[in-house]
Amino acid sequence: MTDEVAEKTEQAPAPAADVTEGNRIVPTMSPAIPLEEVARITADLIGVLKTVYDPEIPVDIYELGLIYKVDLDDNRHLTIDMTLTAPGCPVAGEMPGWVENAALSVEGISGVTVNMVYDPPWDQTRMSEEAQVALNWW
Repeated sequence: MTDEVAEKTEQAPAPAADVTEGNRIVPTMSPAIPLEEVARITADLIGVLKTVYDPEIPVDIYELGLIYKVDLDDNRHLTIDMTLTAPGCPVAGEMPGWVENAALSVEGISGVTVNMVYDPPWDQTRMSEEAQVALNWW
């Protein structure tokens, strides 16, 4: 990389990113919100998402890999794309509300929209190592 390209790269704002890598949330970069604040919101969001459980599986939705994408806009509104372990899950109508309420408890969040998505379908490869151990799928 030339010095000129390196200098431009260092000065350019980070691009918006998918917020999950595997089942880990990666913060979306917003020029209107300081990086430290995005990092705090991300950590707090992960913490509250880990309090929401799929009632049929004794593992939280974060470790199960049910959170596909989280966007934080300049107005501090979160949009969360999530899925279920199975489309016919009996709490399909309730779980988005649980996620919304949990996310709204994060300091500095102005609002939350939860979208239920089924593409790609969830499978066991999305679970964290912690979830696999908890379910003896290791």
